[in-house]
Amino acid sequence: MLLKIVQIGHPVLRGAARPLTRDQIRSPEIQGLIEWMRETMYDAPGVGLAAPQVGLGLQLAVIEDRADLLESMPPEHLAERNRKPVPFQVLINPRIETAGDSVEFFEGCLSVSGFAALVPRFTEARVDCLDHRGEPISFHAEGWHARIVQHEVDHLFGTVYIDRMHTRSLATTAHLSRYWGDLPTAELKKRLAIE
Repeated sequence: MLLKIVQIGHPVLRGAARPLTRDQIRSPEIQGLIEWMRETMYDAPGVGLAAPQVGLGLQLAVIEDRADLLESMPPEHLAERNRKPVPFQVLINPRIETAGDSVEFFEGCLSVSGFAALVPRFTEARVDCLDHRGEPISFHAEGWHARIVQHEVDHLFGTVYIDRMHTRSLATTAHLSRYWGDLPTAELKKRLAIE
């Protein structure tokens, strides 16, 4: 079942989501929601989807950066972003600790359809959360994986990438591809007069 992805302006995207208990996580309702969110993320297509994006104020997100999504990207872009396939993950009640350098790349969002902007994010994130069974897990994310984690966890606390973006870089996805997509970040910032 595909879920409707709510767009910016919907109140659920601006509130703090509520945590889930282990019993709630194991319920047929949440187990079904996880599968529906996975299907919706694939269909979009996207690399992450948080429950608030489908209208539910729950601390639940799914992530997967599939290898087939990376095939069309130039190898130098993948290397610059430290982007590699990430297997399917479920993050429930996550807490993250960021580390590393802050780097800037264009980011989009399924709830801000048709736009992208340059967003600074840390290159590393340590994550403590519950998995799809309600079991505690911890992992370390690097590169693009860390970016995805930060983006999705932001959604669980009412933050959207436009709150963190360089406002002068906001572009439609069509214009991003046409005018800005191939430029190195330093050159892009220079042309857009971003300090």
